[in-house]
Formats: sequence, structure tokens, C-alpha cells
Amino acid sequence: MLAFLTPAQAGADDGGLPTVTPVSETPALYDDEAGGNSDADDPAIWRNAADPDRSLVIATAKEGGLRVYDLDARLVQSLPAPRPPAEDDAPGRYNNVDLVTGLRTSTGRTDVAVVSDRGNDRLRIYRIDPSKPGGPLTDITDPATAPVFSTDQAEINDQRTAYGLATWQDKSTGRTYALVSQRERTRLALIELKPTTSGTVTYQKVRTLDLPASFRIPNGTTWSPCTEPGELPQVEGMVVDPATGTLYAGQEDIGIWRIRADLTGKPVLMDKVREFGVPGVYDEATEECAAGADPGYGGDRLSADVEGLTLFQESDGDGYLLASSQGDDTFALYDREVSEDNEYEGGFRVGAASTTLDGAEECDGAAVLNAPLGSRYPNGLLVVQDGHETPEVPDGEGGKRTATGFKFVDLGDVVDAADL
Repeated sequence: MLAFLTPAQAGADDGGLPTVTPVSETPALYDDEAGGNSDADDPAIWRNAADPDRSLVIATAKEGGLRVYDLDARLVQSLPAPRPPAEDDAPGRYNNVDLVTGLRTSTGRTDVAVVSDRGNDRLRIYRIDPSKPGGPLTDITDPATAPVFSTDQAEINDQRTAYGLATWQDKSTGRTYALVSQRERTRLALIELKPTTSGTVTYQKVRTLDLPASFRIPNGTTWSPCTEPGELPQVEGMVVDPATGTLYAGQEDIGIWRIRADLTGKPVLMDKVREFGVPGVYDEATEECAAGADPGYGGDRLSADVEGLTLFQESDGDGYLLASSQGDDTFALYDREVSEDNEYEGGFRVGAASTTLDGAEECDGAAVLNAPLGSRYPNGLLVVQDGHETPEVPDGEGGKRTATGFKFVDLGDVVDAADL
């Protein structure tokens, strides 16, 4: 999606937000042929209840597939995305990942990682078993699974496919779901995960919901964010609060929506990006949007794109919704309580720890786990995607290789810095 800042917004004051620094980082991923077209996007943290020191971070690398890291940010396992069905078809491309604890299968309950395969418009399900030789993840996706949004391979190749993803277990029914967004559209789908008799997992679409693509603003006009022709403002970052069954969905150029996770009821726009209401005109020559004057209808805390939603849960039911404000490299924190209307509680940045361990810029995805993870992270862990990995590496042609990765931050440092 396209994003822009007006001159006034580009210099917007972040309120002197505190800075935390990472403890470690994963090896850089390179989005070129030599690097396997790998592009870091979204992480999830799996806690090994039997041995928390052996907990794992599972992360998507788009066309590069999946990466699994230990708590020292060292690579444990690398799984490729599926190859294209035919030479001219889109290859597998893993976009977002979330976890399910104790998913029911025909061979018993198991923890799984659920991944949106944007390239093939499907969900992929991986069993997590740290004792398995060769790596902890095993693909248990039913080979007969159907596309999420597309009707045939031609539509899949157009790539209006499965994009953002969050999992949800309905306490009232015991059923397990994935909430999936559609690329370049406003549509969300509720997908039920189902076991097969062969030990694999399939899924079935339950219902869909379309968020608005245009908005009535106070000056009496209708506004839509500037996008490339034919595109609508999409959703990527999503998370479900399991206590309330509330889905939080980040519509990148709009803001954060609060929705019932079963996709019934009326969505509420709980916060807007600063660029909300700013007119823009797409320039085909530059393939960018030229911004008009800011009418002042946007929010104060988020700069498009809003990404990387994750939930900081506390044992007493309190906690925070964390969102990546990609446009200004900050993270915003909101009260988890719907009764408090998800009040804004502050924010922070992830800055450089040294000349070789940089911070997080243009963050696409984030995951937080407020639980002890052995001796390495006794206060819990925050993992954030870094969209601009440094130091830069030459590409051999006078430029720099596009590099991304993930930063590991001690959650205790976030709690102290943001005074949570």
C-alpha cells in the first residue's frame, strides 16, 4: 500500500517517547535471488512450557518461507514456501503467522503455527514439536485445502489473496478459527480450522465482513485514501483478545478497528492514522501519491501504515494492545479494556543498541509474550520486524541489498521505559 506524509506530519512531535534497545537480532534476510527472495514480515512467540529456555520464535520470510529461531535469535529451522504449480504461476509467499495452543487433531491435541500463504491464497498449518529430529515444525496442512478468497489459479495469480492473519479459540464452543484479511481489499474472513481423519488439518470459511473503503468526513465530503488504481485500503496486522473475543484489525491507511471476532456486530474505528482525511492524487509517472492539505481529521498517535498488532496480556486481565506505527517508527500502546474504550496509554521506539545492533524501522510485524522465558527473558519477550536492517551490504552493482530481520527486546525494558 502507498503511504505519504504531509510536511507538517513528517515533523510531527511524538511526545518524547522513550527508547528501548534490542538484546539480539536474527541474521539478516535478503530479498534478492542470492538470498532466496527472503523478506522478514511477521513473528510469533511459542513458549515451551516444559522447558521455557527452549522456547521459539516462528517468523515469516514471504517467498523465503518460514524461519524458526531460538531465544538467542539463532536459526533453528528454515522451511521453504511451496513452489508455483506451473512456471508462470505465483510462488508460495508466507505473509503472517499466529499460534494455536492445543489444536484438536485426529492424533491428539497439539500446538500449531498457522500461516497465510499469500502466493497460493491458502492457510498452512505446522505442528510444533521441539523434540522432532530435523526441526520443530512439520507441515500438517490437508493437501486438498481450497483457496481462501480465489476461485481459480488465474485469480490466485492476481494476488488478491490471503494476507493478514490472527487465530482465535472460541471458549463458548471450543472451536478454533483464523481471521484472514484479503490483499488489496477490505474483506476479512472467519475460517474454522478442522481436523481430518488422516491427521492433517483443513479449514472452512464461515463468513466474511467488508470494512469501509471510503468515509464521510466532517467537511461534508467523502474521503478515500490514495492507493494504486484498482486497490482498496487493506488490513494486515490483526490480533484477537481471547478474554473478550474481540478482534483488533489494522487497516493500513485508516486506523485500528475493534470488531467481534466472529465478525458479527458493527465495527468500531478506535483510532485513526494521522493521514486520515488527507486528500491525495496518484501519479502514474512516479507511482506515488501527491498529498494535499491536511484538513486535521486524523489521529495523533499512528502514522500510516498501522501494522504489527499484538496483545500484551497481564494475569489479572489487564494489559495492552500494541501497534506498530510504521510511518514514524514508533509503537503505540492502548488499554486492553473495551470498557475504557481502549484508551491510549503511551508508546516507545526500538532504537539502536550499538553500531552493529540497530533498532527497528518501518516495522511490519510484532509479537509480545508476557511470560517468563527461562534465564534469557525472565520478564517476557517482544519481537519486532526491522524493515531496514543495518549495516547495509553492497549488492555488487553499486547499490545496497534489501535486508530485513527481527529484533528481540526484553519485555521488562519496555515495561520500565513506558511505565506500564
